[in-house]
Amino acid sequence: MTDRSFPVTPGWLDWYRGPSVPRFTPPPGSVDAHCHVFGPAADFPFAPERKYTPVDASKHDLFALRDHLGLSRNVIVQATCHGADNSALVDALHTAGGLARGVATVRPDVSDEELRRLHEAGVRGVRFNFVRRLVDVVPTEALQAVARRIAPLGWHVVLYFEAADLPALETFFTSLPVPLVIDHMGRPDVTKSPDGPEFARFLGFVEAGDVWVKVSCPERLTVSGPPALDGERAAYQDVVPYARKVVDTFTDRVLWGTDWPHPNLRDHMPDDGLLVDHIPHVATTPDRQQALLVDNPMRLYWPEEAR
Repeated sequence: MTDRSFPVTPGWLDWYRGPSVPRFTPPPGSVDAHCHVFGPAADFPFAPERKYTPVDASKHDLFALRDHLGLSRNVIVQATCHGADNSALVDALHTAGGLARGVATVRPDVSDEELRRLHEAGVRGVRFNFVRRLVDVVPTEALQAVARRIAPLGWHVVLYFEAADLPALETFFTSLPVPLVIDHMGRPDVTKSPDGPEFARFLGFVEAGDVWVKVSCPERLTVSGPPALDGERAAYQDVVPYARKVVDTFTDRVLWGTDWPHPNLRDHMPDDGLLVDHIPHVATTPDRQQALLVDNPMRLYWPEEAR
């Protein structure tokens, strides 16, 4: 239960309770490479400067979902509602016993000691958020300073932006001295052609650098659906051509994640079991599924164990 000293943002949808058992069986060792924990607020209060207040979504709920879906590991991404206080993230990483890695939020003045502490806990990247409704103006010089600080640790930067903003941000992105991981395919406008100039620019950006792409969040990108609810196993068909193109083109640099507990969704809350059943629509062969779900995330987050 959420601590009622933090009223939930009006219109916030709770995460889906009782997800279905997927028909698609993920390959052994599969990784949910994009998920979050929220609080619990009574233990890990949300940041005063947050743009939203979510429903609690604990580490125990996350790991129970992992097991239910037939997955083996998680990459937990620091939620913006917790700001740069990574306590809930670190707590979840310690509980996971090596089966989770983290993506943190840090400020330019973070101490070397704190970076070492985060690394020892399992953090392997930081996230820069450029989605305007979620953050204020982003100080790019400060973010460059953060990237320089994390480079010696072998970390990467996770970028969250919308397709229309890529032209203005691309020069900054390519200046960062670390690998880049793009959330949710750069949020393409799926009403446009996947063969059109906007998505072609995104693909060219990926091709030109050390860039990885998460083919995640079809529920966030869809316009016409259908939603992953009520047993629908052909969900989000308007997003499929984009994700399939990315997987086919960059098979060795794609990742997948649930985005559980799906923050800031207002239209519908997907059944996470049906999101797993969406995977074969975008990774259409066993080899591509193995790369997407196992080989790539292991190489990026657990290189010491990767084959």
